[in-house]
Amino acid sequence: MFEASTFLLFMGSAIMLIIIPGPDLVFTITQGMTNGRKAGVITAMGLSLGNIVHTLAAVLGLSLIIQTSVVVFTIFKLAGAMYLFYLAYKALKHRKEEIRVNSEKTNDLKGLFLRGLIMNVLNPKVAIFYLTFLPQFVNYQSANISLQLCILGLIFIIMTAIIFSIFGYFSGTFRDRLLKNSRFNEYMNIAATIIFIGLGLKLMTTQL
Repeated sequence: MFEASTFLLFMGSAIMLIIIPGPDLVFTITQGMTNGRKAGVITAMGLSLGNIVHTLAAVLGLSLIIQTSVVVFTIFKLAGAMYLFYLAYKALKHRKEEIRVNSEKTNDLKGLFLRGLIMNVLNPKVAIFYLTFLPQFVNYQSANISLQLCILGLIFIIMTAIIFSIFGYFSGTFRDRLLKNSRFNEYMNIAATIIFIGLGLKLMTTQL
């Protein structure tokens, strides 16, 4: 179903994108620091499971685009590539900015889970990212496009849950590295810039 090189590219890109400091990862780490390791892991689970909604939206959205016409798919490719180039520009522009942290003390683990879940589901940027990221690794010569998207989405969700949970559990160590080391933040944003540009170029060359 998946070519080995394409699958390895997906795994590598996914890991890099997951560990790049962003609002979700920073929120997980700060909850772990403020409310304990368990809170960090619970928050990570909420944020990760929210991606189920985005995976289903990507499956339905891409299926509709493909069924509509080649022209619509081409427009989608170009628009998606422009969005990825925009993310690259933002990452490069803000590479030296400090990450802002808003932490609050709470014992409500269920509340943290729901907050993480809702925070992810209602984030339109995550929805757009899913719709531009997952389709690049689909084998369009196969008849099971929707199944491929579901598998890729599930893998990404599992990877996010594992990596976020590790960061949430060892939040003290990772917070020092992510939030206090300006060089680390700069390097990660430069890496993000390269990845987004690469993904944008790959999306533009995707063929049905």
